[in-house]
Amino acid sequence: MQNDMVRRLTAEFIGTFWLVFGGCGSAVLAAAYPQLGIGFTGVAFAFGLTVLTMAYAVGHISGGHFNPAVTLGLWSAQRCANKHVVPYILVQVVAAIVASATLWVIASAKPGWTPGGFAANGYGALSPGHYSVAGCFLAEFLLTFFFLFIIIGTTSKGAATGFAGIPIGLGLTLIHLVSIPVTNTSVNPARSTGPAIFAGGDYLFQLWLFWLAPVAGAMLAGFLARSLYEPSAIMDTIVVEERRSS
Repeated sequence: MQNDMVRRLTAEFIGTFWLVFGGCGSAVLAAAYPQLGIGFTGVAFAFGLTVLTMAYAVGHISGGHFNPAVTLGLWSAQRCANKHVVPYILVQVVAAIVASATLWVIASAKPGWTPGGFAANGYGALSPGHYSVAGCFLAEFLLTFFFLFIIIGTTSKGAATGFAGIPIGLGLTLIHLVSIPVTNTSVNPARSTGPAIFAGGDYLFQLWLFWLAPVAGAMLAGFLARSLYEPSAIMDTIVVEERRSS
C-alpha cells in the first residue's frame, strides 16, 4: 500500500514538473525570440504536448492528473479516492515550484535576462490583453469545466481504449489558443503557483483567482458527470484503485 502511494506521487511529480517546465519554458525561453516564430500557437502546443506525452508515460501509474483542479474534479466525479486527493495536490504544487525554480536557473544564465511576468497568470493590468477580473474568472471557470469533461468522457466506459491522451492533450492546446491573451492560461492552480512565486508582487496577490475559478469549474464538471456517464464507469475506477492499494 505504501509503495503504491509512493509510485503514484512520484508519477504525479514527474508529470507536473514536465507540464510546468515544458509549457512555461516554451514561453519564457523560446517565445522570447520572435525569429523562432512559435508565438502563442507554439506555447499552446507545448502545453498540450506535455500532457499528451506524460499521459502515456506515467498516466497508467497515477491517473495522470498533474493538476489540483483535475484531482478535485475527478474526486467530485467519484473517480479519485479520498486518500489520494491531498497527497496528489501537495506533490503537484511542489513539482510546479521545483520546475519553476529550475526554469529560473536556466533562463537567468542568459546575460541581461529579465524575468518580466515569468509566464505567470494575471487579470487586469497583468492580463496579456488587460481583461477584467470578471472576464478572466469566467474564462478560467468555463475552460476548466470543459477540460474536465474531456478528461472524464475520454476515460469513461465506452470511450476508445488507449487513446485518451490525444484528445486531452489537444483539448489543453485548444484551451491555450483561446485564453493565452486573456489570462496567459492557467486551468491549473499548480501551474499558476510555481511561476507566481518567482514573478512575485501582484502576481502572487492575484493567485486566488487561478485557484478558485479552475477548482470551481472542475468540481462542477465532475458533479454533473455523475449523471451523464454510467455510474459503473465512474465507480469502477475507485474500486480498481482500492484493490491495487490493498
